[in-house]
Amino acid sequence: MTPTIKYEMMILLTEDFNESELKTWAFNYAKSLRKLSASKISVISRGKRNLAYWIKNRKRSNYIQINFLSMPKYIDNFANNLKLDSHVLRFLILNKKSEMKNLT
Repeated sequence: MTPTIKYEMMILLTEDFNESELKTWAFNYAKSLRKLSASKISVISRGKRNLAYWIKNRKRSNYIQINFLSMPKYIDNFANNLKLDSHVLRFLILNKKSEMKNLT
């Protein structure tokens, strides 16, 4: 059996969402993660912020952070779903390996 790995994902969404729509969008993606056997899903809205540079003709974005545990084989499938979403400006999925101790 493949072990689960801790992931952290940051998603930049268009600013077209109001607060209610943003929660619904995040909830739907959390449900799709759950369908892919993810666990310990945590969704954090980081609010609307100015971008350092234009992305897809946008200067502002909603920032969403999602932390979860999943098997690596499901990550590509989930990333492909994000790529097809027209509201997603950019996303990054990080593998959060256990922190190494400082040996100093």
